[in-house]
Amino acid sequence: MKPHNNTPAYRTIGSLMKNYASYNQWANQTFVNWLQTKPAALLEQEVASSFSSISQTLRHIWETQDYWLNAIKRRGDWAPGAFSDDTAEILAGIARQSAELSDYINAMEEQDFQENNLLVSPWFQSDFENFEYVLHCMTHSAYHRGQIVTMGRNVGITDAPMTDYNFFNVYVGKIVQELAFAG
Repeated sequence: MKPHNNTPAYRTIGSLMKNYASYNQWANQTFVNWLQTKPAALLEQEVASSFSSISQTLRHIWETQDYWLNAIKRRGDWAPGAFSDDTAEILAGIARQSAELSDYINAMEEQDFQENNLLVSPWFQSDFENFEYVLHCMTHSAYHRGQIVTMGRNVGITDAPMTDYNFFNVYVGKIVQELAFAG
């Protein structure tokens, strides 16, 4: 995870996307750490939502992040359905994939974010700059994390951790920055 830098010289689209990718990794890992302490049966329990369970919502986040990473890399070999339905594997997979996504985005150059990227898929066609795809991917994951909190409350899981973006910037980013400068 890269530390957030508040100096004006770093306020670029690329720096914002890198920070948001680091935030997304932290938020997803925080959810994984939290949900690993819960019985798998609760995570697999059916709940009325856009996906049938917390586990399936996590799987969707994992799949979608993987799709967008492949799109940003301009790889056309992504295939739906290649992801496990096992809750433990889903939790490990989303943590691993979120780190891979964050690492890739944090290694991108400023101009990479501003390059147009034509995507043709079975669902849509678009030709946006890469930062638009990064932003969409991160907000999509945040949207579904919010659903997971609500789904959790419906199955009796009421101790969701704080994963607010501002909390990350104010507290977590500060800790990461202090650790980076201490080393």
